[in-house]
Amino acid sequence: MTHRIDQTFADRKAKGQAAFVAYMMAGDPDRGTSQAFLNALPDAGVDIIELGIPFTDPMADGLVIENAGIRARAAGTTLTSVLEMATEFRKTNDTTPIIVMGYANPLHHMGYTKFAAAAKAAGVDGAIIVDLPPEEDSELRDAFAVHDLALIRLATPTTDAERLPRVVAGTKGFVYYVSMTGITGDSFAQAGSVKEQVARVREAANLPVVVGFGVKTPERAREVAKDADGVVVGTAIVKTLHEDGPESALALIRTLADATHGNAT
Repeated sequence: MTHRIDQTFADRKAKGQAAFVAYMMAGDPDRGTSQAFLNALPDAGVDIIELGIPFTDPMADGLVIENAGIRARAAGTTLTSVLEMATEFRKTNDTTPIIVMGYANPLHHMGYTKFAAAAKAAGVDGAIIVDLPPEEDSELRDAFAVHDLALIRLATPTTDAERLPRVVAGTKGFVYYVSMTGITGDSFAQAGSVKEQVARVREAANLPVVVGFGVKTPERAREVAKDADGVVVGTAIVKTLHEDGPESALALIRTLADATHGNAT
């Protein structure tokens, strides 16, 4: 439901702050640990949750997130169980937006209409489907529209002026700006100005723009938050959760959220 997303950005904007968006892989390392971690994210400062759907061929993901997906699938995680996790989360939290993030195949297999209805029932607010371009997402977009779900698209440094209007058309909630050409977890791109790119995408979409891919540290989050409406961190969180456990990952999230919220947009 897009009202939760819209309200989140409005609340942060009123405070002169960017929103902090955290990615986690659903079901990693197991259902119980993952559910407890998901439930703890808002109290750690997370404004919007990206809940990853494990997939066998994650072409946009680096090794850290790819391995998290392997662990999640080995633990029995499915698209249905990801939605069950969202349902459980909603028992205690009705305000923090949840965006599921993944690839088209599992949704297509379930059926876009069935998925949209199930996502709505689970309290999901939208989805980022990284391998479904605007030319091929009309069926999913139509199914989402019935339930007021946001289909969030990606813009990149290579999205030129001719293609950008097509990318943002039909996008709801926000636009996810990929800060570099590459996979998740790579070094943050130095070429080009994030400030200029965010302004360009924001003007075209008339929506908030969040920046992700390559944001790993509080220092980088603070820098990006000066220009963006939101900052996304994924790989650093997934890596810390796997290597050091939930408490260390939540401690990292708190520092990232504090850094993000400490900057006016």
